[in-house]
Amino acid sequence: DRFSQVPGARLYKTGDLARWQADGTLVYLGRNDFQVKIRGFRIELGEIEAQLATHAAIREAVVIAREDTPGDKRLVAYIVPNRVVNEEVDAETLRAHLSLHVPDYMVPAAYVTLEALPLTANGKLDRKNLPAPASDAYAASSYEAPQGETEIALAAIWSALLQIERIGRHDNFFSLGGHSLLAVSLMEKMRQQG
Repeated sequence: DRFSQVPGARLYKTGDLARWQADGTLVYLGRNDFQVKIRGFRIELGEIEAQLATHAAIREAVVIAREDTPGDKRLVAYIVPNRVVNEEVDAETLRAHLSLHVPDYMVPAAYVTLEALPLTANGKLDRKNLPAPASDAYAASSYEAPQGETEIALAAIWSALLQIERIGRHDNFFSLGGHSLLAVSLMEKMRQQG
């Protein structure tokens, strides 16, 4: 550690950006790489992007962590299809592809298809102008309306928790962007209505 007076002291590169204040405290500014932490897992976004790019129907892929709802950070993949292959891909297909290569916690909840990725005036990716995912960006089974009082009540709870308008009776909570922390809220809301 070149800043320490102690011989043999070590300094570690963490990837975190910080700034010294005049009073000697550090102010955390963020990361200098594309690693994020979601629900306790450190995730390298470039690794997910590289695996998405191995799919023949994908020309470009970018993955970011979005927090559209405070306290609910989710991975969202933005893809530009490979028009040469002429194969349509949906969220379910991409989830299945990624599940073969990365752990479940690294599989994005939503997949947004774009004609081109937004660029800055300098020609670099403009991550701030990537659109929020619409409800059709989440993997969903072919829609079949909930049936019966219980299914309708559960669909309403899922809809509120996941912020997705239409929940079908064959949809999967986790494929739609649910996770263990939301599952706890789901159980509590089910107890309240039960």
